[in-house]
Amino acid sequence: MIKTVRYGIKKMWAAVALLSVEVVVLLLLFSGALFTFIQVVTMVFKEKREDFDVRAFGYLSKHVSIANTGLMEFFTFLGTHLFLIPANLLLIAYFLFIKQHRWYSIKFPVVALSSLLLMFFLKFIFHRTRPLTPLLQQAQGYSFPSGHALMSVTFYGLLIVVVWQNINNTFLKWVLVIMLFALIIAIGISRVYLRVHYASDVIAGFCLGFIWLILSLWVIQRFEKYSRKKIDPGMRYTLIKEDQGSSAII
Repeated sequence: MIKTVRYGIKKMWAAVALLSVEVVVLLLLFSGALFTFIQVVTMVFKEKREDFDVRAFGYLSKHVSIANTGLMEFFTFLGTHLFLIPANLLLIAYFLFIKQHRWYSIKFPVVALSSLLLMFFLKFIFHRTRPLTPLLQQAQGYSFPSGHALMSVTFYGLLIVVVWQNINNTFLKWVLVIMLFALIIAIGISRVYLRVHYASDVIAGFCLGFIWLILSLWVIQRFEKYSRKKIDPGMRYTLIKEDQGSSAII
């Protein structure tokens, strides 16, 4: 009996330690993203420096080819509303009707719509014009921050969270996480390659996307816990079982 209690306490402390590590890592990443965004804003709008963006254009211009351009157009498409809207709707339907994970079906539209509003608001605030010499055709709207970068981080980043929380096979989990992370980076690079965004736009979009994803999921999780306290006790077990694993750090 004593051994069982000791084993249970040991497991509990191990879980607390792991939780603490995850919280610390997230706080460090969040702080790093916020610091980087502030630095980019300072460089672009206060110091008026263009050397970083010029070097990025110069490097990618050396790799322009028909094959690479087609590949970059494909990656850019994966960050457009033409792809992300149907993808979000499919995932909402999947989690709502097939997996019956109510909170996952809420997370996707909340994160997507709030990210979209944030993007339009910041583009209006910063008012940065796009590069004047696009590789193919001129994109519409303002340049800073990159909407493709921001939306790809919030959408594919949320997919990374879902994969991490729901796939038990360690190898498959890491493969999918790495693939999704690489896709986010590729979408950002494609915008600079096609010369419709400056590299600083993309980095700012990545940072904002990560910051907003963390904040959005934190708020949703708080609301989720609050709503569970208000429901009928008889329903509580059902919802906890329904959303098992969905209430991790974020």
